[in-house]
Amino acid sequence: MSGLLIAAPSSGAGKTTVTLGLLRALRRRGVAIAPGKAGPDYIDPAFHAAASGTPCLNFDPWAMRPELISANAALHRSGDRILVIEAMMGLFDGAADGKGTAADLSTQLGLSVVLVVDASRMSQSVAPLVSGFAGFRANVRVAGVILNKVGSERHEAMLRQALEAIRMPVIAVIGSDKALALPERHLGLVQAVEHATLENFIDQAADAVSETCNFEFLLRIARQGLNRPSAANIDRLMPIGARIAVARDVAFAFCYEHMLLGWRRRGADISFFSPLADEAPAGDADAVYLPGGYPELHAGRLSQAQNFRASMLDAAARGIRIYGECGGYMVLGDGLIDAEGRRHEMLGLLPVVTSYAERRRHLGYRRLTPLDGAFFARTMTAHEFHYSTVVSEGEGKRLFTAQDALGTDLGAVGLRRGQVAGSYMHLIDLARAAG
Repeated sequence: MSGLLIAAPSSGAGKTTVTLGLLRALRRRGVAIAPGKAGPDYIDPAFHAAASGTPCLNFDPWAMRPELISANAALHRSGDRILVIEAMMGLFDGAADGKGTAADLSTQLGLSVVLVVDASRMSQSVAPLVSGFAGFRANVRVAGVILNKVGSERHEAMLRQALEAIRMPVIAVIGSDKALALPERHLGLVQAVEHATLENFIDQAADAVSETCNFEFLLRIARQGLNRPSAANIDRLMPIGARIAVARDVAFAFCYEHMLLGWRRRGADISFFSPLADEAPAGDADAVYLPGGYPELHAGRLSQAQNFRASMLDAAARGIRIYGECGGYMVLGDGLIDAEGRRHEMLGLLPVVTSYAERRRHLGYRRLTPLDGAFFARTMTAHEFHYSTVVSEGEGKRLFTAQDALGTDLGAVGLRRGQVAGSYMHLIDLARAAG
């Protein structure tokens, strides 16, 4: 499979900026590319789509079955596009059980690894660092290095000399530049749609990469991937309806593209609407999906969106299936308390009040088993990442029983009232069969 995995020894090395620069630079050269993001990231894929002009899929080696990863890679690469996947965390960092690393993904898809190294605080020590990563697993091929945050020509010369001694190719060198840093907030990067100058930033990153990049070598190692069998027609998560209206705006942006792809392949029609723009879901929809996002930053506007509210209450009264994840779950509740302690009335379709003023981080992979009456019939994998907390709950049926990556029982989670349901969990895939 033609492609690359852009990885790093640890988080914070600058691999997102480097990946954006590479995607845009390759696009400028007319190279057909298919962007990807490893792990359960909801934010970076939008940046990748902006840089490449192509929707970005997630590839999660812990939460996704190998057959789903292979099938989505094959579909995504249609037209012989080169797969460019940005890794998560460090190359060998995985879930709490140690599984699901970016290295695992590289071996499954047969991708060469490009290691992005933050060289700002090292010189000759780059050699043992890179040598250790390159030799740690025989089936993981680190094919080259991109040196990031290099301070000077002299610094670059020392780094190159050290890497030449271990025969590690340098693909590109990027100098230190504060302008190549992306702003962050509590769940990661500030969303792509909120950057007024995003195109300028991506172009600047592409210029920085292009200045020294050996594109001929990069494309050669991208095409040296190993063949892996794949099948597009595999079992996938069932769509929650035949005509699904999906909320999509800056408050509801954490929607996995692979989920929508899977629903479409199972025959569902998908439409979009913006609650922040006070839009209603499509009138012929038989299901409504509110994905995660940042409703806590827009709670006032959401509480005043009367057309959205009325249409959702009407849909619930008509028995339309409504499902919310994380931020969507919060909006389905009775109220949302913002960071300043102000309560905003939400839809009142589930008996829960959540607070961003009382913050505690919840983070990790989950294995979910649907309870009786839930929309889902099979055990699934999911990811949880939020800082808001539940401050009160009324009567309602639970949706799932949950375990973390180590198999620890987390009890029953989520709520359901009739055809309205939600939880903090972001669904990813069907769970792998035991054994």
